[in-house]
Amino acid sequence: MTELQNVLVHKEALQQRVRELGTDISRDYAGKDLVLIGILKGAAVFMADLMREISFPVGIDFMAVSSYGTAATTSGAVIIKKDIDTDIRGRHVLLVEDLIDTGLTLKHLKEHFLNSGALSVRICTILNKPSRRLADVEVEYSGIEIPDEFVVGYGLDYAEQYRNLPEVWVVKTGEE
Repeated sequence: MTELQNVLVHKEALQQRVRELGTDISRDYAGKDLVLIGILKGAAVFMADLMREISFPVGIDFMAVSSYGTAATTSGAVIIKKDIDTDIRGRHVLLVEDLIDTGLTLKHLKEHFLNSGALSVRICTILNKPSRRLADVEVEYSGIEIPDEFVVGYGLDYAEQYRNLPEVWVVKTGEE
């Protein structure tokens, strides 16, 4: 059984933070060739909102990755299930994620894109759980810091449900 507990981040706070991130990104990348790469499926909602807040044309692409390991531990192995179609050589890449906890996947992806010829690779997330960080990865554009809770909404899911909620909820699953 899954039960929504309480709203952790309200819709208005998400919208405000997305506007601020868009302003920061617009300032930092003005005059540069930028491509946003969203990590599916969770980042789709945030990325759609974010790109509308950037004041110049940007390229976009999506990728799907999977990390293998048990629920309690992670191996750090990252499998790319759907790679990007965009040639990022000579371009600036902004990895767009819904939630960063351990940082292992993003550390791997940052190295992957730098090795593929990107001029720079930075990370942008709407939700950040630094208390769970295992990898030393810099998050240049960090949205809202949240506690170590299981959350859904604004693109995040539990068993492919709840992504459509306009706010971020703490959820209690039957697995706890």
